[in-house]
Amino acid sequence: MAQAPDDPKTLVSTDWLAAHLKDPDLRLLDASWYLPDAGRDARAEYQAAHIPGARFFDIDEIADLRSNLPHMAPPPEKFITRLRAMGVGDGHQVVVYDGAGLFSAARVWWLFRLMGKTDVAVLDGGFPKWKAEGREIEDMPPVIKDRHITVSRQNHLVKDVTQVAHAAKLAEAVIVDARSAPRFRGEVAEPRPGLRAGHIPGAKNVPFTTVLNGDGTMKPVAELKQVFESAGVDLSKPVITSCGSGVTAAVLSLALERMGHRNHALYDGSWAEWGMYDDLAVEKG
Repeated sequence: MAQAPDDPKTLVSTDWLAAHLKDPDLRLLDASWYLPDAGRDARAEYQAAHIPGARFFDIDEIADLRSNLPHMAPPPEKFITRLRAMGVGDGHQVVVYDGAGLFSAARVWWLFRLMGKTDVAVLDGGFPKWKAEGREIEDMPPVIKDRHITVSRQNHLVKDVTQVAHAAKLAEAVIVDARSAPRFRGEVAEPRPGLRAGHIPGAKNVPFTTVLNGDGTMKPVAELKQVFESAGVDLSKPVITSCGSGVTAAVLSLALERMGHRNHALYDGSWAEWGMYDDLAVEKG
């Protein structure tokens, strides 16, 4: 299975990471996060084993805790505080991975970009691929040195419910939903209690798993384009990615960036928000 070429601003291979692991300006983040029904404890798994030097990035804590929605993007000042404490700052090349392969790491890649940091890549295939290749792991916490970090929030990379409703009504952008087909069609109940089933009117369905190979690596660019086009996505238009709570939508955002489609934003509230409000229209099927 041929892997896509390395790009330190989007996606890098395990070979690339192994070659750069000892670089003084490399910072590695374990951004593992799981749905409650997975029965996995991301932090405990990190403490038991991680790629040498990795810091744990807590998606649920480095978030806007004033919101009643899960893990919404944090205010810039909170992002700065947490990253400085992790010894991640200006001039660093950041690589993010997760314990599922390619799942929640893309969310943290997107968060960095939202904060104006572009020297950040996702590890293709993540921790499972790294371990399967017999590469070095450790259970030691990293030695942290405080590092100054400046951010510049890129508001065009995120959309709120009003902007998404407007875009859906006027068909100004294609809304692409990363949830599974049964959830998108409203055939199964949502994992979060109290949410309606279905999707945003006019949205297209590209389940995030369809942009990945079986080993959790991302498909090559030509195949990615086929996946989006066969789902009816007009790639000449701006794209808004969405999912259950803004995590797997970022996998699609990463795929779009790999494809050279620069005009994309992520709906941070995603279905956790849209499915909650009875005055917002829902489509099924």
